[in-house]
Amino acid sequence: MTRNRVPLYGVLVLLALAFLAPLLWALSGSFKLRGDIFGYPPRLVPDPFTLDNYQRLFSGQPFWRWFLMSTVVALTATVVSVFVCALAGYGFAKFRFAGRRLLFGVMFSSLSIPFAVILVPLFVVLVKTGLGSPWFALAEARFTVIRVGESVWSTWEPSSGRFDLDWLQPVLDGAHERGISVILGTPTYAVPGWLARQYPEIAGEYRTGERHGWGARQEVDFTHPAFLFHAERIIRKIVARNADHPAVIGFQVDNEPGLHLFHNHGVFQRFTDELRERYGDVETLNREWGLVYWSHRLSTWADLWTPDGNVQPQYDLAWRRFQARLTTEFIAWQAEIVREYAHPGQFVTTCISYDRQAVEDDKLTERLDVTAGNPYYTMQDALALPDRNRSGQDWTTNGTWALYRSADRMYSSRQEPFLVTETNAQAISWPWNNRPAYDGQYRQAAWALISRGASMIEYWHWHTLHFGAETYWGGILPHNGRPGRVYRELAALGEELEAAGDLVASLTPDADVAFLYDGPSKWALQAQPPLARPDRGPDDRSYETVFDAFYRGAFDAGLQSRILHPGQLPDTELPSVLVVPAYYAAADATVDRLKAYAEQGGHLVLGPRTAYGDHEARARTDVQPARLAEAAGVTYDEFSNLDAPLPVTGTGALALPPEAHALHWADGLQPQGGAEELAAYEHPHFGRWPAATTHRHGAGRITYVGTVPNPAFARALLQWAAPAAAGVRQRPHPSVTSTSARSRDGRRVRFLHNWSWEPVTVPVPEAVRDALSGAEYSVEVPGRGRAAGAASPRGPLGCEGPPGALTGSVTQSVPRTGRPVNASSRIRSPSGRPSSTVTFLASSWAVQGPSFCPTM
Repeated sequence: MTRNRVPLYGVLVLLALAFLAPLLWALSGSFKLRGDIFGYPPRLVPDPFTLDNYQRLFSGQPFWRWFLMSTVVALTATVVSVFVCALAGYGFAKFRFAGRRLLFGVMFSSLSIPFAVILVPLFVVLVKTGLGSPWFALAEARFTVIRVGESVWSTWEPSSGRFDLDWLQPVLDGAHERGISVILGTPTYAVPGWLARQYPEIAGEYRTGERHGWGARQEVDFTHPAFLFHAERIIRKIVARNADHPAVIGFQVDNEPGLHLFHNHGVFQRFTDELRERYGDVETLNREWGLVYWSHRLSTWADLWTPDGNVQPQYDLAWRRFQARLTTEFIAWQAEIVREYAHPGQFVTTCISYDRQAVEDDKLTERLDVTAGNPYYTMQDALALPDRNRSGQDWTTNGTWALYRSADRMYSSRQEPFLVTETNAQAISWPWNNRPAYDGQYRQAAWALISRGASMIEYWHWHTLHFGAETYWGGILPHNGRPGRVYRELAALGEELEAAGDLVASLTPDADVAFLYDGPSKWALQAQPPLARPDRGPDDRSYETVFDAFYRGAFDAGLQSRILHPGQLPDTELPSVLVVPAYYAAADATVDRLKAYAEQGGHLVLGPRTAYGDHEARARTDVQPARLAEAAGVTYDEFSNLDAPLPVTGTGALALPPEAHALHWADGLQPQGGAEELAAYEHPHFGRWPAATTHRHGAGRITYVGTVPNPAFARALLQWAAPAAAGVRQRPHPSVTSTSARSRDGRRVRFLHNWSWEPVTVPVPEAVRDALSGAEYSVEVPGRGRAAGAASPRGPLGCEGPPGALTGSVTQSVPRTGRPVNASSRIRSPSGRPSSTVTFLASSWAVQGPSFCPTM
């Protein structure tokens, strides 16, 4: 190299470095933490150095499928271009023909046209071929079902008697062409403005004479004849028009019923008529309700006062039961209309919001084909384990244990697998509460619900709305309509469902312990709450507070729970432990059945307020706990609220950790007939009473817990109550949950979830196989922690038991319409029912998904 060329090569080296700099920077960034990529001052050398980005790329995304698709497209384009261009070049070089120079000039000049100019024509081509439509995005993510029509009455019927029924046809056709099924909803929960204007008398009254204003939803008295006339007319029009379409697999009638208690004149008169039919005369009602007190005694039925301001608890319980019956009747009425048009194999359901005040879910689902519910849950750190004790349960649950409780509640409605018709997409709440899930949480929550019997996972909704009350209830797609993190996570979930196939279709979850749940007791304890809030005001969720304390104890002990309603006790095979907390409005026959359960060998665990009242919520005159005192070996005639948590100590029979405490309440228990004390209060006054006792009864035993146990107390109690199950299912790690279920062909499927950021390795008692990846583990199942900023598990879920085979498959697809719809991922509906779907939204996760193993 001559000296005069040194500057030239120096310039070339600098230019080469300049061109290589972006590549080197990108390579450097791939080894950095996400927050360091745009850090200042910029660093070329990663510090710290991490491979997490590559782990997320290869484990959390369908990278190799994307790479293969890109390779196929690139190779095809290259081969075709070389072939065509070679022929064209040979023709221009070897042949002389008229117009040769002009044609060559046109072709050559086209090379200078900027790519941006052809973007619009290219987009048109993509749309024409279907590659640019939402259907393609949905199909690519393996969506299989959409739900449409339930909230657009004013679209179906723009004005009274003028119907527009054709707008859905292209949606149904498009779905069917791509193998996507449709759940068609009736729109009766959101009435059009013209109906409210023409019939103002249909407005529901939240107090007598005080109407709900129109402008929200479910603000009408659905018992009013004018509403029923128009509701029936639109239902028949919609269902008759679309029931024969091959894409329609089922119907959802109404939506989240039971929001309000209606005080309209006609409703109250019907309530009075039902009381007259039940009690016969006012003297019987006076006696049964104890109306002599405060001069409430009736001389005639005309004396019955309206429920506004009522404080008489027997009246309140009757009113709440009546309102729940109205909801059940309304949904059953719609279901029967739909069945006149439905074909064999098409199911009818409604979606239940379990916290609604006028819903009794076991009764509501009796006239439906399958249970469907809407479990919304607080995301991000609320799903961390160990639990951070976030307080407060509402229409959204707080805590991993509460997510599982939601699933068990849905299974309890019919004691069979259920559909999830709505659950979290992005941020699910009002505009001031934007907390979308961490990476992996959508997928993790979905598998948790599936493990407890969900046959469908549906997220609300496909495309985030640009308008309306739910503008910031995020959908699968964000406001810009472009697939993002949520879409990618759901697409990965779709691949997992496809891989799992029939193995996870309509699972029957295992149960180590059963819980009795009673809606009337919940209502009775809302009317007269036994527990107080910290400010000493009434705790309207007293029933849930007691129930949840015991349920969470079972969850923390690693036990799996089955929730039952009183009417289901005779027909359900019970596990060895049955927990009955706060069963206040207790029917004699049910109490006697509980006692017989213990006598026949079961372990009955009773909580505060159980059997204290009768079916009318009247305080019983028996020795408490009524009808159970002798069998339980304990009585009490005094009780107290607790202003602060009381330390509780165990005994030789029940070891308690130092952090065990009693909360809210203390029954003054007095052991009788050889009952054994299990726990005692550390307090100069309350210490005279045991906090919990146990007593042999027949072949079994009855344990009475006279307080609301805190998580540490409840966990130890439930581990003691179910020692065999707790020994098998005890948490392999504080951040890991282990659940199991039985598939329809009898195989056992086990699920492991790591709910923490840290990697966890779980030992297994025998060889297992990951049903998603096919990997086999003989000693332990490795897992990883969460991705940065994520509160969900990474790494496969493990399985116990010998390896098993997988059969079947699950597909997904997507809707095309711009109208509000849901996108669904189908697993399969309960046995004996047609395929059903759940719409779901999710977020891409950089964490490896849950795995599970089938066993024979």
